[in-house]
Amino acid sequence: MNETIAKLGRRLRLGVVGGGPGSFIGPVHRTAARMDDQFDVAAAVLSSDPGRSRQAGLHIGIAPDRAYGDPEEMLAAESKRDDGIDVLAVMTPNDSHFRLAAMGLERGLDVICDKPLTTTLEDAVDLVDRVHRAGRVFCTTYNYSGFPMVRQAQAMVRKGLLGPIRMAEVHYIQPYFACLSDMEKADEGAPWRLDPERAGLSMVLGDIGTHAYHLLCFVTDQTAEAISARVGAVVPGRTAHDCAMALLQMQGGAWGTFWVTNAAAGSEHGLHFRLFGDNGGLEWHEENPNYLRFMPIDGPVQTLARDGPGLEPEAGAASRVKFGHPEGYQEAFATLYREAAAAIVARRIDGAYDPGSWSFPTVEDGARGVKFIEAAVESSAAQGAWTDCRLSF
Repeated sequence: MNETIAKLGRRLRLGVVGGGPGSFIGPVHRTAARMDDQFDVAAAVLSSDPGRSRQAGLHIGIAPDRAYGDPEEMLAAESKRDDGIDVLAVMTPNDSHFRLAAMGLERGLDVICDKPLTTTLEDAVDLVDRVHRAGRVFCTTYNYSGFPMVRQAQAMVRKGLLGPIRMAEVHYIQPYFACLSDMEKADEGAPWRLDPERAGLSMVLGDIGTHAYHLLCFVTDQTAEAISARVGAVVPGRTAHDCAMALLQMQGGAWGTFWVTNAAAGSEHGLHFRLFGDNGGLEWHEENPNYLRFMPIDGPVQTLARDGPGLEPEAGAASRVKFGHPEGYQEAFATLYREAAAAIVARRIDGAYDPGSWSFPTVEDGARGVKFIEAAVESSAAQGAWTDCRLSF
């Protein structure tokens, strides 16, 4: 019997908004929720069109009376049920994250929300305040922090095995906007990610830049104090940002470099980090995620394997499959859902609410990502001037 069922007597009931037909991230969220048997996907709104939403809900196995046409209908109806949803998962376009998450908190629900948290810093800070007042669990799905070897890297940094971090870099290099689309050329009907009204200040920073920034902060156990950035479009004719490069001054004194793009023709995925401290370095590539390269200054280079001996407990806690079988993106995503479930059950059953003890990214992490976007864009507009990107709560 899993931890949630053992304590609560049942799985947590999840209501999802977004991620319907044609979505990549919707099935990822729903699969992640079910992987460790902590959640039942009990209710859904899967399209902004009410008819399509209800049909899509039926298609994925939602009961007819819980396949809803819009979020307001779902939240109102579920609040009246004895078996209503416990948790709201939001995986819609960026401009609706704040409204939907706030609605869930107002209904007393715990919330799991895709990144970026919001499209404005004002809304992000507002949402942090709402979460604090509500005392609810809030997970922002920076899922790359759920990889076992990313957890291993953070644990090694925290144990001081690298010494003080001197330098750190993160890259996230994708190809899928390498060419100007016909829709962009016609200036009509372009994907919502290319519309700043829906995606926010910067397409590339909201889409993958906040992922990369959170990953760097997670493994170094530091946030950035200041940024010198160049943000814009490298594909001629594009107005949305498709590339961002930056220098970072990290909280602990480390120098950081940051490069993200959706427009690298021929790239596959390209998420990786490298860290160097007084005593050695670490390197990890998401395209080969089960291995972490450790480069001590006074010994041979070591390749640490996800199911190998000598790993830190944090890595083992994030791993499921043993005996050399690979784990990847989907399992890392599921780790956040599993950890959020444990926090939600602890709050509901034990009255325990301690965000400082959680391993998964919180609403505060989401807000720092929004601050990072705004600081990067501001720095770029000022020809790379160093710009404060600190955010305290």
